[in-house]
Amino acid sequence: MIRKDLNPEILKKLDYFFEISPDLFCIAGYDGFFKKINPAVSKLLGYDEETLFNTPINDFVHPEDQEITAKARKELIKSKPLLNFENRYLTKNGEVVWLSWTSMFLEKDRLVFAIAKDITYKKKLEAERNQLLSNLIMINKEMENLTYRTTHDLRSPVNNFMAILNLIDKSKINDQENLELLGFLEESTENLKSKLDSYVDLLSKKGSNEFNLEPVNFEDVLKEVKSSIQSLIKSSSTTIDADFSPIETVMFNREYMVSVFLNLITNSIRYAQPGHPPIIQIRIQKINNTPILTVEDNGIGFDMNKVKDKIFGLNQKFHFHEESKGIGLYLIYNQIKKLHGNIEVESEVNKGTKFTITFMPA
Repeated sequence: MIRKDLNPEILKKLDYFFEISPDLFCIAGYDGFFKKINPAVSKLLGYDEETLFNTPINDFVHPEDQEITAKARKELIKSKPLLNFENRYLTKNGEVVWLSWTSMFLEKDRLVFAIAKDITYKKKLEAERNQLLSNLIMINKEMENLTYRTTHDLRSPVNNFMAILNLIDKSKINDQENLELLGFLEESTENLKSKLDSYVDLLSKKGSNEFNLEPVNFEDVLKEVKSSIQSLIKSSSTTIDADFSPIETVMFNREYMVSVFLNLITNSIRYAQPGHPPIIQIRIQKINNTPILTVEDNGIGFDMNKVKDKIFGLNQKFHFHEESKGIGLYLIYNQIKKLHGNIEVESEVNKGTKFTITFMPA
């Protein structure tokens, strides 16, 4: 497809490349018309060669991109190469295609040599990704607001409950078992109040993207978590076997670490195999100067082939348990990721589950 007013000798050796290339090869004049195009141009835009040669190039450009394209073309004519310039074209059928242009000038012949790649698919992926990111940001914001409201609003009834406990005259209770249970209740309520207070403090700092990194002692965190759920551990006959001797502390956020331990341990208890008391093994090791924590149980597990891409998603439930909300694993996944760590999972049905957490290198 060569116009008669173009000297064919100039492009004689390029004919082969013009014919076979899947990219759009174009030669345009400074007058804004195509002088030579390869078959890929006509195939993509859907116009015959006569229409393409006799219509100003800018007429094929999407109306919203015509002004910026005209400006770029003027800069090109001023001997400024155009590299990776993206704009939209309209096909004969009215479809929008995205093109990425690299254009060079040949001043003495007043010609522009241009190569364009069809990046429509890439743009669609970018749009989908941006939409997913936008949705995720919105969901995270809603989760933060809900968490803040819930945490804040729970403080009043907890304080009221503590006041009621303080009014109880223990001297009038003679049954030792009841006194012991009352002590557990007071301790649990104190732990709940302390946890709510720390969550409010943590959320108030979140807006400034400040996360307190500090040496976190694994044994201390586990002790705190076990104390807060001691009744659950006792009633379920759970055994927790922990060994932190290789690494006693790691740089992390203490509140996040408590959340990680609490969610993983309570999940192991919640999804225990019927008739089999939960056994939870917690181990820490260092590989290539990187602390790696594993939390493994003997619970009912799940089919990784079915859930491996959803395990850390929001509102994802894999068992029909009345207390399952699909939030815990999503929460700790994001907490670990925010502090540049990683968490992976292995599981088999009726053989248990193993979580592996990789922290930042020491």
